[in-house]
Order: sequence, then C-alpha cells, then structure tokens
Amino acid sequence: MEWTLWAGVAAGLLISVVTAPVGVSGAVFLLPVHLSVFGVPNPAVTPTNLLFNVVAGPGALWRYRRDGALRGPLARRLVAGTVPGVVAGAVIRVHALPGPTVYRLLIAGLLLPLGVWLCVRTFRPARPAKAAARPAETAAPAEAAVPAGGPAPAGEPSPAGLTALALAVGVVGGVYGIGGGSLIGPLLVARGLPVARVAPAALATTFVTSVVGAAAFAVLSLTGAGDIAPDWWLGLACGLGGLVGGYLGARLQPRLPERALRLLLGTLATAIGGLYAAQALV
Repeated sequence: MEWTLWAGVAAGLLISVVTAPVGVSGAVFLLPVHLSVFGVPNPAVTPTNLLFNVVAGPGALWRYRRDGALRGPLARRLVAGTVPGVVAGAVIRVHALPGPTVYRLLIAGLLLPLGVWLCVRTFRPARPAKAAARPAETAAPAEAAVPAGGPAPAGEPSPAGLTALALAVGVVGGVYGIGGGSLIGPLLVARGLPVARVAPAALATTFVTSVVGAAAFAVLSLTGAGDIAPDWWLGLACGLGGLVGGYLGARLQPRLPERALRLLLGTLATAIGGLYAAQALV
C-alpha cells in the first residue's frame, strides 16, 4: 500500500509537469497507469481520475492566475458547456460502459486521433493563409494577446459553437474521467489558437467539471452496485503530486518550446491509444 501511494505521487508529479504547460490535465495519461499499474477496477477508475483533477488543478491555476492568464470569456464559455456534459457522461459511464474491453476501446478511440491530430497540426498550423489574408484591423488581434471582451482570434469557434463543442466534449470527458477541459484544450490548440490562451481556460474547465463529475459519481455510488466510488487514497496521492507538478509546469510554460511540447503530447497520446487498442482487440 505504501509503495503504491509514493508511486502515485511520483506519477502525478511527472505527468503534470509535462501536460500543464499546454492545458492538458495529467489525468489523460494517468488513467492508463491507474488501470494497468495500480489495478484500479472499473468503473471506479473514472472518479479516481476526477479526484486527481480536483486535488491537482489548483497548482497550475494559481500560477496562471498570478500571471493574469485567466482573464477573458473563454473559460466561462467552456465551463457552461462541459458542466452539464460531464454529469451526463458520469451516468453513461456507470450504467452503459462498465466493461474493461469497451472502456479500452474508448480510450484508444479518444487518444489515437487526438495524438495524430496534435502531431499533424504541429507541422501544419491551422488557417495560416486565411489569417494572413484578413484585413489589418482583424488580423492584428489574432497575433496579439486578446483582452477580456476583445475580438476572437482566428480559428476560434463562435460562442454558440464553442458551447456546443464543450457540451459534447464534457460528455466524453465524464465517461473518460478527465473532466472535459483536457480534450477541448488540444482541440482548440489544433485549430490554431495560441497555447498561452487556451491552456489556462482548459485547466480551469477541467477543475470545475471534475468537481461536478466527482460529486456525480459519489451520488451514483450510493445507489449503484459495484466499484463506483473512487480509490480515495490513491487519487489523493496522485493529486498531491499533480498539485506540485502542475505549478511547475505552468511556471515553465514561457520557457519551453511549444512545438516540442505538442509533439511530446501527441506522441504519448498516440502510443497509449495504440497500446489499449491492441489490448482490447487481442
């Protein structure tokens, strides 16, 4: 038991240092560790992942808030869509997707295309020609920092489209145990939005929706059968490591090359997705 807790702290710290700078919760890559290394049963692995987000999230968010990176409407729009979605995803996870084979296929279906998309978009950024062809008065805000209430940069969906996308991602995030923000962050980055703007909003969304999702699983555990409640000690241990790692990752963001981070995340997502696809199909 003791080695598991220390291993959880180390895993949460190392993963969060790498993922926090681009707004991806470490839960995306921690979930396979919970399943394969720590042996957390299904569906308890999902609320355990959400518990990690709740504990780890404030580390990166505190740093981003100090830097003024949480200003603007993007985080509010993401939360408005993902909160109801993650509740629906929790219900679906408990009642419709309890089996490990289906769950592994779901992991592969999420991580494989996400990883490939991130790698492709690293070398071929979204909409470079359109951004250059815009008139001067609309092109400038896409390159500069956008103040609260200012025009949206090139590649950002409309407010209604952003909320709808966040709702769909919230459902998937509730099933997967990552809160939703960790999926919509890479999607927006892949569309061409700057990581410095997306990362704080995505992590704030992940934190809020993880609190809601963890509460939903706690309620469902009172009425459902099986392993629904989280592994509290392991989730807290991983979250403690993620708390420190997330702060360090957010602090390192301005000093790290964006292309290298995107490629690293894309490669990890593709490799983990391929591993789980192979395991599910054997």
